[in-house]
Amino acid sequence: MRVFPKLTVTEIKLLLREPLPTFFSLLFPTVLVVILGCIPAFREPSADLGGSRVIDLYVGIAAVLSLATLGLQVVPTVLAGYREKGILRRLATTPVRPSTLLSAQLAAALLTAVVAAALAIAVGRIAFDVPLPAHFAGFVLAYLLAALGVFAIGLFIAALAPTGKAANAIGTLLFFPSMFFAGLWTPREVFPEVLQRIGDFTPLGAGERAVHEAMTGHWPSALSATVLVAYLVVFGLAAGRLFRWS
Repeated sequence: MRVFPKLTVTEIKLLLREPLPTFFSLLFPTVLVVILGCIPAFREPSADLGGSRVIDLYVGIAAVLSLATLGLQVVPTVLAGYREKGILRRLATTPVRPSTLLSAQLAAALLTAVVAAALAIAVGRIAFDVPLPAHFAGFVLAYLLAALGVFAIGLFIAALAPTGKAANAIGTLLFFPSMFFAGLWTPREVFPEVLQRIGDFTPLGAGERAVHEAMTGHWPSALSATVLVAYLVVFGLAAGRLFRWS
């Protein structure tokens, strides 16, 4: 039982030693909130957003952004790199199972994402008076479902990619369209209806919608929860069947 927490702490330390992944997964969501919050127009209620402010929406988007960075880029790159370097194969000769390392990597990524989301929410609240999640339990559920769905895709990428660089390239290609449908460049609320509907069936679009629903006082909708669970089951099972330890 002591191995898993030690490995998790080690994985967190290894992540923090890398400046770029640390910045974009841990700090950039908060930086984004600060930059957008400093734009006066984004602090004014908008009729197009149902009376909400742009900055109110972007705090939830920033929380999802950390999941995208970790799940689609960091996790698959690290795990594919471990396999490429033979680390997983060497672990097979020790009492530590390779699956324990994999679980520790996912736990480290989830803890990092939680800290990143907490920072973005706290700064949004303190600096720009963004309301805290009105349905805290719903927010926790939404964030956990979004994390599991996105991380399952990350494991699938790691299972297929032959090298760490290949995993990073695949994750990057998925990152930008995924975050588009999550509303990173333009809030989903001003999308045409057809784009909103497409986004509802993407992992990060569904995740952002679930988070937004919780931020505004509701449980995640059945559609959002179903989509995220489907990504978890489909890609999680596929990753489990295809993942190679050596």
